[in-house]
Amino acid sequence: MSHSTLAGNGLRFSFPSGVQPLVDATITIGPASRVAILGANGSGKTTLLRMLAGSLEPTHGSVIVDGEELRFTRKGLLRHRQTVQLVMQNPDDQLFSADVKHDIAFGPANLGLSRAQIAERVDESMQLLSIDRLADRPTHELSYGERKRVTIAGAMAMRPCVLLLDEPTAGLDPAGVEELFAALLALEKHETTVVLSTHDTALALDWSDSVAVVDGGRITQGDARDVLCENEFVASARLVPPWPLDLRDRLHELGVQIPSGVVPRNAEEFARVISQSMVAGGSLEGDSRSPTPRGVGS
Repeated sequence: MSHSTLAGNGLRFSFPSGVQPLVDATITIGPASRVAILGANGSGKTTLLRMLAGSLEPTHGSVIVDGEELRFTRKGLLRHRQTVQLVMQNPDDQLFSADVKHDIAFGPANLGLSRAQIAERVDESMQLLSIDRLADRPTHELSYGERKRVTIAGAMAMRPCVLLLDEPTAGLDPAGVEELFAALLALEKHETTVVLSTHDTALALDWSDSVAVVDGGRITQGDARDVLCENEFVASARLVPPWPLDLRDRLHELGVQIPSGVVPRNAEEFARVISQSMVAGGSLEGDSRSPTPRGVGS
């Protein structure tokens, strides 16, 4: 498995009704990066992910992998889906088989692999997502969080370079979110680039390298700390400022001195900022972006 650069250039999509969720969307997902796609409900996040995954053909524009444009032919899509995989928000939309092991094997089987190769990929994916114990369980007996991990394992069995996740934390309790991001960290160590969509700006600030905000059919992409510090822009996209930045601004209004230019990502960094603000010349050093976001949903 090797890293690839996935991009969408000038993407537009029109539904038969004439509604255009995307009119000129451009995004770049570099190798080994963490990208959070942000936007309000109905902004076009899911449409964007489906186009990047090759499951929806853009009305205009192109999807590009390592400089090569995706062709929406049987051969082109088969090749693309070995590089890019999408896991939808509702796991029940992607569970096809009666038990976990056979469901994970569904994708590799369609590649025409041998039984031994399929078994190897299934075992590898289950170990990676820590769901070995569920191998023979009927999918309808699984919890919501377990079903989500099974759908991710099914995508990983295709050994993609880029994994796209649509609202992966939706419907999960805090423990389920912790387990999910622990699994995603394991995928990154396995050389998979992870992209997720969310409307949770605090999660995006803590976890991602860059954010891509979908608003008005277009995308604004940049460093999470730069983009999410623009309060007017965040509000215009019908999002709320991440709580660390909101709290920083409120403390500043109350006269609490925060080192200039410091952008705390999470509770741990915020505690460091407050502690260092008590020392003359204190500053925040390093980047404590969390492998597993802290305070999700705060």
